[in-house]
Amino acid sequence: MIQRPKGTSDTFLQEMETWQYIEETARILMNDYQFSEIRTPMFESYDLFSRSVGDTSDIVSKEMYDFFDKGKRHIALKPEGTAPIVRAYVENKLYGPEYPKPLKVYYLSPMFRYERPQGGRSRQFHQLGIEVLGSSNPAVDVEAMALAMDLLKEIGIQDIKLVMNCLGKKEDRLQFREALISYLEPFYEELSEDSKTRLHVNPLRVLDSKNKRDKEIVANAPSILDYLSEESKEHFDTVKMMLNELGISFEIDSKMVRGLDYYQDTIFEIVTNSPAFGAETTICGGGRYDGMVEEFGGPQTPGFGFGLGLERLVLLMNKQNVEIPKLNELDVFVVGLGKETNLETLKLVQAIRGAGFSADRDYMDRKAKTQFRNASRLEAKIVLTVGEEELEKKVVKLKVMKTGKEIEVSFSDIQNDFEKIFNKETADMTAYNEFFGKE
Repeated sequence: MIQRPKGTSDTFLQEMETWQYIEETARILMNDYQFSEIRTPMFESYDLFSRSVGDTSDIVSKEMYDFFDKGKRHIALKPEGTAPIVRAYVENKLYGPEYPKPLKVYYLSPMFRYERPQGGRSRQFHQLGIEVLGSSNPAVDVEAMALAMDLLKEIGIQDIKLVMNCLGKKEDRLQFREALISYLEPFYEELSEDSKTRLHVNPLRVLDSKNKRDKEIVANAPSILDYLSEESKEHFDTVKMMLNELGISFEIDSKMVRGLDYYQDTIFEIVTNSPAFGAETTICGGGRYDGMVEEFGGPQTPGFGFGLGLERLVLLMNKQNVEIPKLNELDVFVVGLGKETNLETLKLVQAIRGAGFSADRDYMDRKAKTQFRNASRLEAKIVLTVGEEELEKKVVKLKVMKTGKEIEVSFSDIQNDFEKIFNKETADMTAYNEFFGKE
C-alpha cells in the first residue's frame, strides 16, 4: 500500500471542522482589520530564501526542500511566507500610487521544511500570516501584535503571553555581534556543535540555541538592548507605551532573536505554557524587516509581519478542549421510504438547495428509524418524510425537530416557495429557543 510521505497528514471530517473554524474566524478578523488576502506560488527560486532568510539559518542550511527542475533552475518549496510576498510586492510594483499605503495583506498557505516530525511540527505544515508593507510607524507593530492576540483569544486559546525584544538596526547588531563573540569565545569548547559553527558566522543564533549548556552560557551574555541606537530605542519605547495604553500585557526577553536573519527592531512571540506541549512553546512569531524590499530591487519600504502555525494551533485547541461552533448547519433532511421514492426525494432536496437552504438525504435505502437517527445526529432543523402514501398524495410530512410540530406540505409548495414554509415553521422554533433559553 502506498502511504502518505513522512511528516504529512490527511485532514478530514471532524478535524476539518476545526481547521475551517480557524480559517473562517481569521478571515472575519482580517476583514475587521482591513487586511486583504494574497496568494503566492508553492515554489520559488532557491535564491529568494537564501538571500532573505539567510544562508546560515536552519531553514536554508538544513530544512529547505530544494531541487533542480527540468530547466536546471534551482527551486525551493516555500518554507516561510514573508520573502515570497516581498518578491510579489516588488515584481508587481504594489508600491505604486494606485495601491493602498501601507499595503496590508494576509495569507493562508502550506509550507515545507525537512525536519524531524513531532507534535505540532510537520514537514508540510500550514501557516496563517500577515504582512504590512510601507510604514515604519510603531503603531503598525502594535496593531499586528494586537491582531495576533485577538485571533487566538477569539478562537478560544488560553494561557498565552506576548514576549518581545528589539534587535535594533544593522549597525546596532554589528556592534552587539562583536561584543557577543568576545563573550562567547572563552566558552568555545563547551558550546554545542551547532553553536560552534554559528559563533563567527551568525553569533546571534547562539542566543536561540535549545541546547541546555548553551542556554547556561548565554544567560550572562551581553544584551542587545544595551547596543540600540537612539532611533531604535525611541521606536521600541513607543511600542511598549502603546501596548500599555491598549491594556495588552507583555514581557521583554533580550535573548530572543527569532530564526530568520531579516528581522530588525521589534520582534515578538506569543507563547503558551499549556500542558499540550509539555513546555513553553511558541505558537506565533514575527517582527519588523525594514530593508528586505530594497534587497529585492524595490524602493525603500518598511515591513512588519507574523506567522502562526495551524497544526500547532489545532493541537493546542484539542488539548484545551476548545468548543468548535457548528459552521455547516443542516436545514433539512429528507427521509425517503422505499426505492420508489428515490426520484422524488432527489427532486425535493435539489429544490430546497435551489431555494438557498442546506439539505441532505439518505442514499443507502436504510430503514426509517436509521434515517431519523441520522437526521438527529446531523442536527437537522426540519425533516421531510416521503413514503408510498405521501408519494400518491404528492405531499411530505414536515417535522420541526426542536418542537416536534408536524404538518403536511405539498410537493409543489416545497418546490415553488420553500423559503416561506421554512421561515413560517421555524418561527415557532425561535420562540421555543427563546423561552427555554430564558429558563
